[in-house]
Amino acid sequence: MPANTTAPITADTTMQELLQLSPGAQRALFRKYHIGGCASCGFRPDETLAQVCARNENLPVPEVIDYLLDAQQQDQRILITPAELSRALEQNSANDPIKIIDVRTREEFESARIEGAHLLSQDLMQEILAHWDRTALTVFVDHQGQRSLDAAAYFAGHGFTHARALSGGIDAWSQDIDPSIPRYHLE
Repeated sequence: MPANTTAPITADTTMQELLQLSPGAQRALFRKYHIGGCASCGFRPDETLAQVCARNENLPVPEVIDYLLDAQQQDQRILITPAELSRALEQNSANDPIKIIDVRTREEFESARIEGAHLLSQDLMQEILAHWDRTALTVFVDHQGQRSLDAAAYFAGHGFTHARALSGGIDAWSQDIDPSIPRYHLE
């Protein structure tokens, strides 16, 4: 589902809460501040944003919050709802193909997938980057819409002007569009 924009991000927001409010926050923090991308710059789920800022060169919390809110708005522009994707697929023509790329595990993909989706592999990634139309609608799908946002942002950064992430993932697709696709829960 889209990030919850009604709850405010404050200095006392825990990192776990932050990632629930804004799934792309970790990517944004790493991109600008080198926070959360590796073991040396990671954070604990129970740490507050203020604590993380304090131990990272005393970053000004209001500046970080403003940056995170801006990043969250940018992420919203990358998302496509199941209803929007369904309409696009209905209107799809051979001249304007839509590519659906599934970024889940092979086991997840084999148990539940959108018809016509391709499972992302290293080989497919190389093919996409080398040969695919960078202006075509390319939609990335995961289980509940978090990893796909990272994938869409990655490909957008490589010039794919219509890279999108399916809001809510295959779980939302199953609920809203195609109930024949089985829902599942990961432990």
